[in-house]
Amino acid sequence: MADSTPPATSETAAATPAGPSNLRLRVIYGLIGAALLLGSVWFSPVTFGLFFAFVQAVMLWEFYRMMRAGGYAPATWIGVGASLALFIGFAYTIFITDYLAATGDVPDVIGSAVIYQNRMNAEYYGLGLFFRKMLPVIILLTPISLILVEMRNWPSVKAPFTNVGITLTGLLYVSLPMILLNLIAVSSKSGYDYRRIFALLFLIWASDIGAYAAGKTFGKHKMAPKISPGKTWEGWAGGFVLTLVVGWAVGFMLPDMPLAHRLVAAGVVAVFAPLGDLAESMLKRSVGVKDSGSIMPGHGGLLDRFDAFLLVLPVLALLQLLFA
Repeated sequence: MADSTPPATSETAAATPAGPSNLRLRVIYGLIGAALLLGSVWFSPVTFGLFFAFVQAVMLWEFYRMMRAGGYAPATWIGVGASLALFIGFAYTIFITDYLAATGDVPDVIGSAVIYQNRMNAEYYGLGLFFRKMLPVIILLTPISLILVEMRNWPSVKAPFTNVGITLTGLLYVSLPMILLNLIAVSSKSGYDYRRIFALLFLIWASDIGAYAAGKTFGKHKMAPKISPGKTWEGWAGGFVLTLVVGWAVGFMLPDMPLAHRLVAAGVVAVFAPLGDLAESMLKRSVGVKDSGSIMPGHGGLLDRFDAFLLVLPVLALLQLLFA
């Protein structure tokens, strides 16, 4: 059948308003995203926790969506629900313990009871204790719940234990590293410190910007051509150098953090941020998708934006636990 749509003329083309360019969309949504990110981190530990609880939940949902595109059937809502419970529970436990220490309200221990002089602190402590007890319960019940779901769906849904494994892999790959961000945000001296998260963001952005600039200018030797043909060793070197420079510069924002600690953190970011990006690129290629999602027009999904965090955060958290 012939197309009945009349051909576009100069008049009809002129009557149709031009939409915003892809670059313009990227800039607009990038600025909005950066404002929300920096604002939530700066404002309070509550807004920080709520923002990143939402971010990691969307990232996990995007991971499960990609797995479904690859022919698997993860239990999306159980995984996302467990991730939110674990993130909020861990964040509250970390921040309320830190807050109570900062108030100087030293509790009296009478038998098995812990008594605070300030009634509100006692309530905070009680809720923190509840979350602390619930974390292992959630961890233990999640795989049992997943197996029960697969038993209910069998045999209409094939490969039940593959689906259980993929659901748990999403929690380990996405949610666990993002949960550890709460640990990075807390200093043993000053409690929740938004400057620590700002410093981490600046380091990751420096790695990305330095790699892009150096790769475009000098890039010749492919880093992982089968996974991400655009990445080069020259780009990685440029990102490494700029990350170290920023690691030195954040000393003006974090004067109490020794230079050696900042440079080690910068080195971790310079090595593991590109690897996190490569890991997500491999994931997308394995299931045949271009972007993890479309929540940010021009930027893809949140998993695309925060993929560097997923390998950086476990290493930084481990170093903080060992040497803080």
